[in-house]
Order: sequence, then C-alpha cells, then structure tokens
Amino acid sequence: MSEKTTHFGFETVPESEKAGRVKGVFGSVASKYDVMNDAMSLGIHRIWKDAMMDWLAPRPGQKLLDVAGGTGDISFRFLERAGAGHATVLDLTEPMLIEGRKRAEAESLSDSLDWIVGDAMALPFEDNTFDVYTISFGIRNVTRPQEALNEAFRVLKPGGRLMVLEFSQIPNELMQKVYDLYSFNIIPRMGQAIAGDKDSYQYLVESIRKFPDQETFLSMVRQAGFENAKYRNLSMGIACLHSGWKI
Repeated sequence: MSEKTTHFGFETVPESEKAGRVKGVFGSVASKYDVMNDAMSLGIHRIWKDAMMDWLAPRPGQKLLDVAGGTGDISFRFLERAGAGHATVLDLTEPMLIEGRKRAEAESLSDSLDWIVGDAMALPFEDNTFDVYTISFGIRNVTRPQEALNEAFRVLKPGGRLMVLEFSQIPNELMQKVYDLYSFNIIPRMGQAIAGDKDSYQYLVESIRKFPDQETFLSMVRQAGFENAKYRNLSMGIACLHSGWKI
C-alpha cells in the first residue's frame, strides 16, 4: 500500500517526510526569524498579533498553550495583556525555542514560560489542561491540520478558547494577483538577503497558497468540535483570525 502524500509548498511529498522538512526550514531561519517577519510584512504582523490579543482578551491567571510558538511572540503578548498567567510554548523546532528562551531571560519572564519540543498532532498534555490555545502562522505547516485542531479541542478545558492566526486568501482577485507578485518575487529574495536562505522562504510563500480558504478552514474548526466559531479577515484577507470555543 503506497504511503499517503501531502504538500510541501508546491511539491508533493510523503506525509512522513513533511515534519522533518518543516523542521529544516525553521531550524535554518531561527536566528533571523523575527527580523524576517518584520521585513516580509513591513511590520504589519505586529498589528495582526495585536488584533489577535484584542479579540482574545487575555485574563489574569489563564493558562495558554501556544503551539508552533517558535520564539514566543504570541506568548509574550499574552502574558503582557493578562498581567499574570502562564504560557507553554510548544514547537517542533528546538532552535526556535532556544531563541525564544533567550528573549524570555532578557525580559525577566522565564518563570511564566515553559518551552517544549513537541508535535501539534500529538500534544504531550492531558485532556482539559489549558484555558487558551493559540497557533500563529503555524497550522499551515502541520502535516494534517485537522488532527492539530482535534488535539487543540482535547487539551482545552471546557469553556476554553481556540485562536488561529494564519495567512489566508484575499477575496478580491486583482488584489490577490498583486499580492502574489510581491510574495513570489520579493519574499524569497529578502530571505536570501537577510537570512541567507532563499529556499525556505520560497516554501513559506508556496505553503500559504496551499492553505484552505477562510470558509473551508472554518468548517474544519467546527469539525473538531468547536462552537461559536467565527473568523475575521485582517488586511483584506492577507491574514485571518479564526476563533472557537470548547463548550
């Protein structure tokens, strides 16, 4: 029986290979990841992440699981907004977590954060553990996103909240074409200039185009069991926030 395949950017690969390849991409760019985010989005990713926190409205004492949390950008924002709480950053790629841990130490936040190497499709936590689950620009890199959403539902407490921030599709065809021209022509070159890695950023651009559109992903959130599921487009749909509740 032949092995199931999935996409790695525009390339078709065996499912068993994708996680290793994604790990390679993020291991390669870890030290320049935050700088590249600013360059690629012209700093707009910060506005999107603030919009995520606005809708999430963190409260004191909440426990966050930030999956594909990388260098901890979302967790730092969450803790700042909550005032008092705890965040667990889980990522497949240890070099990303190492960069985040350095940042936590510099900002004296180490006591409020855990850093765990792990897989979004098989979370190393018991059922009903967290108040909030976030995944920011990470779920499109997961081999089987539906399994990641199912796992999110499992580890959240009843009353817990899911929040996904991901690149998405612009409803306006002309604007999408302009965005594609920028993405495919400029971003890989930036990756070469800033991170010394054109191929990883070529993959990241391609992976955005392979990700489901807003309505399709909303149906996946509902399929995992989440209720009151909704989405909000950011910057005309370049990015999108999906929210759901475990009720």
